[in-house]
Amino acid sequence: MANKAFQKVYTQLESITKATVSLRAKGVSNDELATVEGRLAQVVKTKGDLVTLQIFAGTEGIPTDAEVAFLGEPPTLKVSDDLAGRFFNAYGRPIDGGPEVEGEKRETGGPSVNPYKRRQPSQLIPTGIAGIDLNNTLVSGQKIPFFADPDQPYNNVMAQVALRADVDKIILGGMGLTNDDYLYFKHEFENAGALGKIISFVNTTEEPPVERLLIPDMALTAAEYFAVDKNEKVLVLLTDMTLYADALSIVSNRMDQIPSKDSMPGSLYSDLAKIYEKAVQLPEGGSITIIAVTTLNDGDITHAIPDNTGYITEGQLYLRADPDSGKIIIDPFRSLSRLKQLVIGKQTREDHNQVMNAGVRLYADAQNAKTKLENGFDLSDYDMRCLDYAKDYATRLLAIDVNIRINEMLDTAWELFAKYFTKAETGIKQELIDKYWPASSEA
Repeated sequence: MANKAFQKVYTQLESITKATVSLRAKGVSNDELATVEGRLAQVVKTKGDLVTLQIFAGTEGIPTDAEVAFLGEPPTLKVSDDLAGRFFNAYGRPIDGGPEVEGEKRETGGPSVNPYKRRQPSQLIPTGIAGIDLNNTLVSGQKIPFFADPDQPYNNVMAQVALRADVDKIILGGMGLTNDDYLYFKHEFENAGALGKIISFVNTTEEPPVERLLIPDMALTAAEYFAVDKNEKVLVLLTDMTLYADALSIVSNRMDQIPSKDSMPGSLYSDLAKIYEKAVQLPEGGSITIIAVTTLNDGDITHAIPDNTGYITEGQLYLRADPDSGKIIIDPFRSLSRLKQLVIGKQTREDHNQVMNAGVRLYADAQNAKTKLENGFDLSDYDMRCLDYAKDYATRLLAIDVNIRINEMLDTAWELFAKYFTKAETGIKQELIDKYWPASSEA
């Protein structure tokens, strides 16, 4: 062993797998960074003085006498207000041509906020997307995923949420983005003039998949700086958590760990929870809200990744193509925000709850009418009106390209009720009908 500028350097490897190398070394801690033949690596296991290092770029071509230098610290991010408007890679280095950020160095991947210091989420986060704000309202400090098929425009939805959400900072963690997706986010943010409040950490498909494992920790370290130190409302967007889990699987398989369900590592639940539990509403007003994308394999919601995610998060937003309107919609039946009752009717208009329930119930009646039609049964006049309403409702309120304020969403719903139904058919309380039913309608 030699000493180079206080680094511990070793030159004898005991074993090499597809992703890891093992050697004897003293005084090394878990998660510590190192270089192996110049390639960045991280300590993933210590047993006595036997240390296992995961090499991000893979182990191909590494000899048994490779030089291993331990850097003495885990991954860190320099935090300051200068992070805003910048794009970084998985190691927190700029990829936008700008200068390195100067600031306080913070370890990534630390513990989540002590439950004693948390407050119940209570601040509405409007997104402008009616399928979210009207039916599945988001609350600051919430953690919620989009479940979507891989061919759906979920990254477009994430960009829309980023540009519309009423928050102080937006932090994008992109894992396995195609170059086109990366450029799409960059152009959307620049063109909207919103770059000043957006910070992006990106791993593209051209970079080693294992690097994706660093992205959520980088994004959340930046989020904690702005939420805890600056008392700001921060929205963290993570896409795609399925690719993150796939990277976990690659590492565990190459380390010869026995896989669990769907070839995923047995630690999948705790690996995901470590990320999602960073969502928090702080007493001083700062908050971290996490919206993530989980792509589904052939629509399989029982796969280990969405299955474990559902236990951790406070609901889900389900994207699907609607054949009647030709739009991508937020499915009102399979989507759920478990915290929406904390703000509906309290920070939104008094009719919100009743309008939301009536809208979804009438949409459900339309699905029943569609089933009757498919099975050759005659449709009633009410059934026909439900079908017409459903197409309008999907186009004007459920579609992801609708961008209006919550009061406009409520007014639009009233307009649709009056167009297709009688007051009695809506089942809404009379006092609200008297106040909000459109004056132009006689029904």
